[in-house]
Amino acid sequence: MKILVTGGAGFIGSEFVRQAVKQNHNVCVVDALTYAGDTERLKEVEHYITFYHADIRDYEEMDSIFAKEKPEAVVHFAAESHVDRSILEPRGFLQTNIEGTFNLLELSKKYGVERFINISTDEVYGELGEEGKFTEETPLKPNSPYSVSKASQDMLGRAYYRTYGLPVITVRPSNNYGPWQYPEKLIPVVIVKALKNQPIPVYGTGKNVREWLYVSDCAEAVLTILEKGKIGEVYNVSSSEERRNIEVVKAILDILGKPHNLIEFVKDRPGHDYRYSTDSQKIYRELGWKAKTKFEEGLEKTVKWYLDHQDWLEKKVKDLEEFWQKVYRK
Repeated sequence: MKILVTGGAGFIGSEFVRQAVKQNHNVCVVDALTYAGDTERLKEVEHYITFYHADIRDYEEMDSIFAKEKPEAVVHFAAESHVDRSILEPRGFLQTNIEGTFNLLELSKKYGVERFINISTDEVYGELGEEGKFTEETPLKPNSPYSVSKASQDMLGRAYYRTYGLPVITVRPSNNYGPWQYPEKLIPVVIVKALKNQPIPVYGTGKNVREWLYVSDCAEAVLTILEKGKIGEVYNVSSSEERRNIEVVKAILDILGKPHNLIEFVKDRPGHDYRYSTDSQKIYRELGWKAKTKFEEGLEKTVKWYLDHQDWLEKKVKDLEEFWQKVYRK
């Protein structure tokens, strides 16, 4: 299958590209190479893909790529994705996640794309209390500029399916983690700080709950949906591996042999959702996919990867010190 992957030099997108190449798909990658994009993630498959340094917000540039490549499928990972950044600088999130998605949907309609996989997030559902799970039928109640922009992307895909018959399938994954994640998200931040014996910032009391999905499992699910998913449907992709943030932090410190007194509680994030938990019975029942990686196993693999790639990690951290000062306040 000829697949155009947006955001294919990103954390999750690059894992999808690597798996798609191994399954002998013909892959072209579009990535704007913002701070979070990195072609190093694609080194092992660079001779098997076509790469375009392009921004999905640029309709004319994207039009020329579609005209040249004529993809059968689009898998749309490209996004501004960090909640903290969306609170500080929301405009870029609206431009990329909404306007960029609109361009891709328009071009997919123009060029007769056979499948459009729209990568959303569990954060579009809002938050939960201690009990319950989000299903694909749960109303969307996003609470941050990021999740609002993703809900808009999500609903644009729905509208293009319903109005124009564009073959859109929506995917709502839970929190991804694993190798190659840019060190602005919780797990790599903790690893970086712990390795430097620096205070580790934890929002509020650290009791917020997230459901953790290993990145290779997520990419495998998206491939399964691309190949077997039903047009017009929504699929939650999750692991049932829920942990409080403070539990995640302590588990990483234990793996690294670092003391828990490195933990420093900081002022909570504005609008911080308490808990996410999604029901992924639908994808298992209909497509046979189920997450394989237990959290403890995935966390061990992730920490080891960062220990083995400290040069890459250090290059990224240089750009983050000012950002950390803005978001982690006592």
